[in-house]
Amino acid sequence: MEENIGNKARRSMKGTTVAHGNPAQSRRQKHLLDKWLDVVKLLALDRIHTDDEYDRVVAFMQEVIAEIGDAGDEHPLCALLDIIDMRIRAYDDAHHPVKPVTGVEMLKGLMEIHDLKQIDMEILGSQGVVSEILSGKRELNVRQIKALAARFHVSPAVFLPEA
Repeated sequence: MEENIGNKARRSMKGTTVAHGNPAQSRRQKHLLDKWLDVVKLLALDRIHTDDEYDRVVAFMQEVIAEIGDAGDEHPLCALLDIIDMRIRAYDDAHHPVKPVTGVEMLKGLMEIHDLKQIDMEILGSQGVVSEILSGKRELNVRQIKALAARFHVSPAVFLPEA
C-alpha cells in the first residue's frame, strides 16, 4: 500500500495523471506540486544559476528575516530561511570563493579597518618585531595572537594558519 502511494506521487510529480486511486488526492498532489514549482520559479530555491537570481533570493531572504523578527528559532519560517541560506552559500562557494587569509593578512586588514599604523601595534612587541611580523619575516606567537584577539574582539582562530 505504502509503495503504491509513493508510486502515485512520483507519477503525479512527473506530470502524469494517476488513472486509479482517489481523484481528490491526485488533484491535491498536483496542486501542491504546482505551488512548489511556483515557489521554485519565484525564488530559484532549487539552485541559483545567475547573479540576478542570487539578488532576488537575497532580497527574499531579507523579507523572511524581517518577517521572523524577534521570534527567533520558534518561527515557522526558520526552516525556509535555512533552505535559502544553504542555496546562497552554495552559489557563493561556487561563484565567489573566498581565499584563505593568513594571520598577518588578517592583522593588516584589521589595522586598515581600524585605521591603525605599525606604531599603534605595541601589543605585539617592539617596532622591529612589529615590522618583521607585518613583512612576513616573523610569525605571530601565542601571546601575540591572544593579545590581538582581545584587542580586536575576535576569535584567536582568525590569526591561526589554515590546517
